[in-house]
Amino acid sequence: MDAKSNVLNRRAFLRASAKGGFTLGGLFGLGADLAKAQEEARHLKIAGVKEYASVCPYCAVGCGQLVHVNVRDKRIVNIEGNPESPINQGTLCPKGAATFQLVVNPLRVTKVWYRAPGATEWDKTKTLDWAMNRIAQLVKQTRDESFQETWQTTGPDGRPVTKRVNHTLKIASLGGATMDNEWNYVQCKLMRALGVVYLENQARI
Repeated sequence: MDAKSNVLNRRAFLRASAKGGFTLGGLFGLGADLAKAQEEARHLKIAGVKEYASVCPYCAVGCGQLVHVNVRDKRIVNIEGNPESPINQGTLCPKGAATFQLVVNPLRVTKVWYRAPGATEWDKTKTLDWAMNRIAQLVKQTRDESFQETWQTTGPDGRPVTKRVNHTLKIASLGGATMDNEWNYVQCKLMRALGVVYLENQARI
């Protein structure tokens, strides 16, 4: 095939894209290399940034992600699936694909919101250290007030039986799919140490 016959003209274009319109098959028929075009578009989208390999924070699957950070202002400009990850091979679920919004969304809560008992407005002047100490104090107070060492019940023969339980029924732990395996393990250990009975997780795997 000479160079002249390889030149795309109007007739060849219409012939290749007929019956169904301009399709991917038509592009391949014209000899277009879509892989090179996609790679070029990808580089243009993330030009002038540094690429970091990361892991999606949304669940315990551990899909690989590529995080692109602008070198000048240290801001994340793009997050996408890592094609080299053996887990997701570059694909992401809807939550993983929205990770970029988790970082840059202006509606994201970045301050402590506290509303005192009886108050009608949120107090946004509290620090994170204050909030963590407040949570710890309330957890200890609730546990101390509701901790039960023994439980009175009846045995198979109908006689009263005293069992050692060492638990509290006024605290519950509810986990979600954004918690990874390691965090779930630590959370469970903490709740068991406090004597919490009600433990639940959204992701029942």
